[in-house]
Amino acid sequence: MRKKNFFILLKSALILTILSLFLGMMPSSPQEGMFPLSEIHNLGLNSAGLKISQNEIYNPDGVSLVDALVQLGGCTGSFVSKDGLIITNHHCAFGAINQASTVKNNYLENGFYAKNYEEEFAAKGYTCKITESYEDVSDKILDAVKNINDPAERTKLISLKMKELAATAEDKQNSITAQVSEMFAGKSYVLFRYKTIKDIRLVFAPPLSIGNFGGETDNWVWPRHTGDFSFMRAYVAPDGSAAEYSKDNVPYHPKKFLKINPKGVEEGDFVFLLGYPGRTFRHRPSQYFIYQKEYLLPYISSLYSYAIDQLEKLSKESPELKLKFASRIKSLANTMKNYKGKLLGFHKIDLIGNKENEEKELTNFINGSPQLKEKYGSLFNEITDVYNNFFKTAKADLWLRQIFNLSAGVSLANYVWNYSEQTQLPNDKRDDAYKDKNINSTLAFVNRIKSMYNPEFEKNIFLRMLNDASKFEPSSRIQAVDYLINNKINFIQFSNDESANKIFDDEYFSQLLTKTPDELEELNDPLLNFVKKVKEQNKTLSRKNDEIEGKLNKLYGELIDVKSEWKKTNFIPDANGTLRLTYGYIKGYYPADAVYYAPITTLEGVIEKAATGEEDYVIPEKLRRLYEKKDYGQFYDAKVKGLPIAILYDADTSGGNSGSPIMNAYGELIGVNFDRAYGATINDFAWNESYSRSIGVDIRYVLWVTQKIGGADSILKELGINF
Repeated sequence: MRKKNFFILLKSALILTILSLFLGMMPSSPQEGMFPLSEIHNLGLNSAGLKISQNEIYNPDGVSLVDALVQLGGCTGSFVSKDGLIITNHHCAFGAINQASTVKNNYLENGFYAKNYEEEFAAKGYTCKITESYEDVSDKILDAVKNINDPAERTKLISLKMKELAATAEDKQNSITAQVSEMFAGKSYVLFRYKTIKDIRLVFAPPLSIGNFGGETDNWVWPRHTGDFSFMRAYVAPDGSAAEYSKDNVPYHPKKFLKINPKGVEEGDFVFLLGYPGRTFRHRPSQYFIYQKEYLLPYISSLYSYAIDQLEKLSKESPELKLKFASRIKSLANTMKNYKGKLLGFHKIDLIGNKENEEKELTNFINGSPQLKEKYGSLFNEITDVYNNFFKTAKADLWLRQIFNLSAGVSLANYVWNYSEQTQLPNDKRDDAYKDKNINSTLAFVNRIKSMYNPEFEKNIFLRMLNDASKFEPSSRIQAVDYLINNKINFIQFSNDESANKIFDDEYFSQLLTKTPDELEELNDPLLNFVKKVKEQNKTLSRKNDEIEGKLNKLYGELIDVKSEWKKTNFIPDANGTLRLTYGYIKGYYPADAVYYAPITTLEGVIEKAATGEEDYVIPEKLRRLYEKKDYGQFYDAKVKGLPIAILYDADTSGGNSGSPIMNAYGELIGVNFDRAYGATINDFAWNESYSRSIGVDIRYVLWVTQKIGGADSILKELGINF
């Protein structure tokens, strides 16, 4: 499938369908865009500065650099040795490090180095996926709904067809999973096949004071001085097949691994990245951005800020709770600051105004042609009507999503109801999570929710969300909350009720899983009753959202069609978690009037920040001693007069590019991507060369920390670094 057949697929269906959309739609700036594999050979990268053949990056008929890439959870990683060594970000391995740490053996705080294979510990819950092949399946998806006019039914059938095609393409015997990804909404779909490796282990992580230097103070900020990297390793069964963790497993031997260039980069150098960026939304209409600015971003950033504050207060004097809450705080804080950055970006670039002006021009273009007017004349009015309907319940929709996300008690009670209802059905009629073959893994996830439970946080977040909902306008009322209000049940009293804690008792929880829905109702448990009402409203709202999504799916497809006729250029498919390439140059920028940011930071900046005495800028004493001795080894850079730490570049990245390898013009690894500058958080919605900058850790700092701080000479040897 990978070799000859894959090339034939590319030459036929993929070119006819996807490339018909992509060709002639290149971005106005050569650096903008997260380009699919199908576009790599159309980019003219050699003219931009690439010194190797584009075929060495992606060769559909052979081995190339893309074969060294892995999708690691929600991040990217890359193989850097023949023995399955993977480099990624520290924050991408954070959960594994945190989970393995104890107050006594705090690998998160102190760092970790496995001197041999036996000392490498399992990264529980981690898998990595390697893209094996892809195939355009747009016709198959759209044929399934060509005679369907009901929007909700359209949404349902598209989802079912996507799952059906993915299931058919899977090959469990060879550890191949599959997924259909939407490229253009309502327009084009691609089936990706992935080799999945299930045994991932941690090899090296720097101390938190290096891997997360700057903490939330510096998150999404430049200048940056964070050593955000770690090393992991992929393992397989002795016969080469994917297998769960076992002491008998052996290191995986990838088809390709990246060569490291320890000399790094200079300002102005050409660079490119490969990775799995998450979702971007650049082709959405103005109403989508109104929803982001007026509803989603302000509510979620405020709610997460409150949750972070509560978790930090509770853990301030407790090392155990600090360790317990570390991953959750980091995740919430990353989203919260990103959303605040996006809100700032909305004001800075007037994104909504720009979109509205573009839509006016597009409307004039449509009205200028009788044929286009007949086909698309009502397009924007229809989009507006759908969004106005959605806005009415937008706050309720956001609240219902977050109550399950933030309240462990509500999440467990919801699971109890779902389990009770699903187990009344024949096994083949149940949702996947509740089928017999999956129930143990689902329960394991439930147990992780229980393990994060803290009664004080549970009470506070529950009370906050009850008070939020009490202020919603009539169209977004939460029925379960109104029930409390109408029955004069005090919010504080309800959030303190012992039933809210009772569900965390293992014996009681187990008893609940033996009961039918009718028996659960007979218990008259206040939390279960509350969650039943929440669940019912969520189900009703989900049906409405399916209808809205179905309408928008069709309208977005029409929007892409008419924009294609109008501009003929300047857009490519939004990122969607599939393998992409982006490129640019090591480049500074002006964030404000008369202020210039250079694109390479040095260890000098670490010491300057540490001198402030702020908590986020604590450094290891060993690092300070090495700095004082100017012990930089071979990694000193005479041009910047110091040890390079982080680099800045104008390549187009998004969430999911964390851990992406930054490569030079010769395809050599010179850094690891981990962040964007604050102004570039708006990248998910719009990209602009003047402010869109991405941030990576320089490979010279990675190697220096690994050798000088971690004493991990064996890793440098495995990487092929002479010292």
